[in-house]
Amino acid sequence: MITIKTKEQIQAMGKAGRILADCHKEIAKMIRPGITTWEIDQFVEGFLAKNGATPEQKGYHGYPYATCASVNDVICHGFPKKEPLNDGDIVTIDMVVRIDGWLADSAWSYAVGNISPTAEKLLTVTKEALYKGIEKAVVGNRIGDVSHAIQVYAESQGFSVVRDFIGHGIGAEMHEEPQVPHYGPAGKGPRIKEGMVFTIEPMLNVGKYHSKVDQDGWTARTYDGSLSAQYEHTIAITSQGPVILTEQ
Repeated sequence: MITIKTKEQIQAMGKAGRILADCHKEIAKMIRPGITTWEIDQFVEGFLAKNGATPEQKGYHGYPYATCASVNDVICHGFPKKEPLNDGDIVTIDMVVRIDGWLADSAWSYAVGNISPTAEKLLTVTKEALYKGIEKAVVGNRIGDVSHAIQVYAESQGFSVVRDFIGHGIGAEMHEEPQVPHYGPAGKGPRIKEGMVFTIEPMLNVGKYHSKVDQDGWTARTYDGSLSAQYEHTIAITSQGPVILTEQ
């Protein structure tokens, strides 16, 4: 069941989104060789607390951290660690913020120091794919139009689109309907309506799209060890077009 949000509810989610975006701006300043994702996670906990918000991931099905920190071949759901990031790494920081009962969700991939041309292109194309999807998130289109736009663009640039992890509706709960794949045919799936709020969060790989999960039950990696990147926004559907609630 897809829940349609009121303008007031979307405004409340926008408050969570602004805190989240501000947090990512601060993280961007911290990313450098030698910092640990554990330090970033601790910073996020403190930043959210100062702003009266809480990290929704912490405790979700037993997940122990405020963020997911996914380095290099990790697609998503990586645990923050105390090992320092190295020059040439890429890292995705994903978080869900709750304030006043409402949520926002956003992930960004960051370059650590000097990265390879392949990694640079991966980050650029993944971010562009997100915005290609957002352009299709308009009243009257279908979710499949969003999915198809992302897949066509990503594959035209030589990257694969992860199948096992997708976008989702969000509101008072982290995962609501509709499901938002980043691949598939246009013209399929639920009709996009005013008041819907969902995430678009393409994960692209340098190699094949297949994934595997570590023994911790969370950390998802590319099956072939290739690099992976992700960019995610929470968007609200309005009669004037999609509004990004987590814009930096």
